[in-house]
Amino acid sequence: MRIRSFQLSDVNQVMELLQVALSEDCYEDTKRAFARQLSWDSELIMIAEVDDEIVGALIGTIDKKDLGCIYRIAIHPDYRRRGAGKSLVAAMEQRFQQRNVHRIMIAGDEHNKAVMPLYEAMGYGANKFLEAFQKLNIAAVHSLSGS
Repeated sequence: MRIRSFQLSDVNQVMELLQVALSEDCYEDTKRAFARQLSWDSELIMIAEVDDEIVGALIGTIDKKDLGCIYRIAIHPDYRRRGAGKSLVAAMEQRFQQRNVHRIMIAGDEHNKAVMPLYEAMGYGANKFLEAFQKLNIAAVHSLSGS
């Protein structure tokens, strides 16, 4: 599995992945966020690929110069529980560190509930998840080591 930055030539495969991996409502929300992030900073969209096929995508953003946000992760159903999610999050954490971001938040909405065990396993404070979902706000904040 290879993790890399998004390239413009990926757009059709990513849209297909989002449709397969996400519910219809989540897809509608995510495609708007994906388009917005493409116009702002496509380097904060990470791709997981196997044999030149995109099997995962993570959309991140940076708010207020020093706060990273992981908005959405989508993994093709055939590739779930194989490490793609962890690899994408780790790559985004590295990208955030390169940009001097020292805190990361997980966007909290009803669509991210299923992936919360992944974030919890990676140290993103599970005790904050439920409260965040009730407010549809931030699911968790995680400080990168060294800060």
